[in-house]
Amino acid sequence: MKIRVDATPDEETARAIASALSAHLGQSVELVVDGDEEPLATAGDGCDDPVITDRERRLREEIEGILSGGPERGHEKIDALGKLFVRDRLELLFDEIEYEDGTFARHDADGELPADGMITGVGTIHGRTVFFAANDYTVKAGSLGQMGVEKEIRVAERAVEVGAPILRLIDSTGARLNVDEREPGDTHMDRYRGGRMFYNQCIHSGQVPQIGVLYGPDIAGSAYTPVFCDYLIMVEEISGMAIASPRVVEAVTGEQTTMQDLGGPPVHATESGSADLVVPDERAAAEAVRDLLTYLPQRHDEPVPTREPDVPEANPRGLDAVIPEEPNESYDVLEVIDHLVDADSWFELKPDFAPELVTGFGRIEGRPVGIVANQPAAKSGAIFPDSAEKGAGFVWTCDAFGVPLVYLCDTPGFMVGSQVEREGVLQKGRTFIYATSNAQVPKLCVITRKAYGAGIYAMAGPSFDPDATLALPSAEIAVMGPDAAVNALFAEQLEEMDPDSRAAFEESMRAEYDKHIDVRAQAARMQVDELLPAGDLRDQLAARLRTVRTKRRTERDRYHGTVLF
Repeated sequence: MKIRVDATPDEETARAIASALSAHLGQSVELVVDGDEEPLATAGDGCDDPVITDRERRLREEIEGILSGGPERGHEKIDALGKLFVRDRLELLFDEIEYEDGTFARHDADGELPADGMITGVGTIHGRTVFFAANDYTVKAGSLGQMGVEKEIRVAERAVEVGAPILRLIDSTGARLNVDEREPGDTHMDRYRGGRMFYNQCIHSGQVPQIGVLYGPDIAGSAYTPVFCDYLIMVEEISGMAIASPRVVEAVTGEQTTMQDLGGPPVHATESGSADLVVPDERAAAEAVRDLLTYLPQRHDEPVPTREPDVPEANPRGLDAVIPEEPNESYDVLEVIDHLVDADSWFELKPDFAPELVTGFGRIEGRPVGIVANQPAAKSGAIFPDSAEKGAGFVWTCDAFGVPLVYLCDTPGFMVGSQVEREGVLQKGRTFIYATSNAQVPKLCVITRKAYGAGIYAMAGPSFDPDATLALPSAEIAVMGPDAAVNALFAEQLEEMDPDSRAAFEESMRAEYDKHIDVRAQAARMQVDELLPAGDLRDQLAARLRTVRTKRRTERDRYHGTVLF
């Protein structure tokens, strides 16, 4: 209801009149001076404070304009690229946005740089506090300005102080190169400028989870933002990252390429290993983030979140039928995992990178675990340089955030040959062994079939201080497989034999070798903690994980190890 008055009262009087009339009439009231359409004061519109002054109304209108993002051309651009407006992304991800900081950053820039193209604040996901920094692509293509960088630095530091995950929604063309962005002598290297963002990501690593979602091409130095995240999700077709753009690559090297060929999702999902997940669209990205958080704690020293226990998708009692009798026969280890983890709890990471090693999260009786499993269906489960690097990174991150580890070992060992030596099988292999050795979360090693050579070292074998080494009846623990052992031990004799004699001799030596790798004999000598039927494995894992839940970490007398990830 509009109430008109003849004279113009002062602001305090106008507020009092509007408030009193609203309370008396039981409805909202706008107090208007005759001849003027703008209300002098408003009351009863549902706000806690029933009175809204003209000053407050103007501020709210300004905020509303800022929240709408960049100019119309910026919105037209994201529509053409098939992207969502950043606030629509936030709505998909968060149950609620609690508050934002720096809404008026760069407010003096003629409305061309609302919030300086960077939205930062705090929201809730599954009832948990999560800090966020999100580029607004409608503002100068999401480029990083001085105040945008300042906002990102502040939100990251506050997240660590509070102890809550950081979510980075990355959609930026990099540093804003406009001349008016910096004073003479300014550089990106200043103590509190762009470089500080990366410094913070490094020193915050392992303190709180850092999750990145990449929505667009990210070029040059700013491309380190996604790769410094603990987990990176890329969106098909619209995302990419590279140290230089295709145009710069051509100018420097002469190579002609496209952004997708240079650093698109297929490149980073299958070749570089930088992407943990590639999803088809932005809604799937939001769902992946929300799922991923259910396996991670708020901060490194808090417990991992739990859920109500559920039965596995496949009957645990049927596990033995999955594993073939023959040590060289292929099978899919994902079927084994289906018999062990709670239904619908498997969350695989880097599924298309180095598929001979499977890594991901699952739940056993509602509690998160990290699973590292050799994949006999890919390259016989041998460990290559890439899979060693993949395993090392996964183990190290699980240890950083207190997620227990279950290793499923079925490997002929590290791959051999001149090619893998050139690719650094020893250098990268040592990081896998190092990560397993130094991880202090509960670790359970399950030898499902082959455990040959140094492969068992990387897979947390008995010498590497697991909380238990469990073996199934199909297990074989040996320095090498029977065929390789016979050839290594009797190479000269075999060369002198005729084909029939050679075949008979090889068969008899393999039979003799099998006696030495009989898992029952090894269990008798306590080389494994327990030999058990495959159908009991899920229950055994659950019971042991319950037991070691309170395991303590040990401080070692050193600054840190010398093996770098």
